[in-house]
Amino acid sequence: MAVQNELWKAIQNHLGYNEEEMKLFRENPINEDILAKLPEFGAKTIVFEVIESNGCNSGHKKGDKFYFDFAGNLITKKNPSKICIYALQTMLPAIFAANELFYAGINPNEMRFKNAGCFDVGVKCGGWGRILLRFSMEDRIK
Repeated sequence: MAVQNELWKAIQNHLGYNEEEMKLFRENPINEDILAKLPEFGAKTIVFEVIESNGCNSGHKKGDKFYFDFAGNLITKKNPSKICIYALQTMLPAIFAANELFYAGINPNEMRFKNAGCFDVGVKCGGWGRILLRFSMEDRIK
């Protein structure tokens, strides 16, 4: 599917590219492939749900959720007021994998390893607390 000129222009404005940078961006066929999938992918939300929590210093509890747009941007108004940096860092690989799977035409919810844990090892292993998270991709929250 060809990308319309309006979308190319919108991306140029969004990224702040000058004409030379935009020419380089457009010459990369991967970018056109990604932009062609934007309408479908843009309608998705990446969600991580806390499935276990014990001693979390940031107060994250089982059932808490963290929301990201399709591009991996934290949707701040949908998230807890405090978010542990150690929990965030463990979400990065799953967000990257979800993007790659989606671009390849594979449903990211079919990812085999959807669970991740925060960096803290928990009190039983000499840390403070630990949370476990589960990845999913859902239709965009309105």
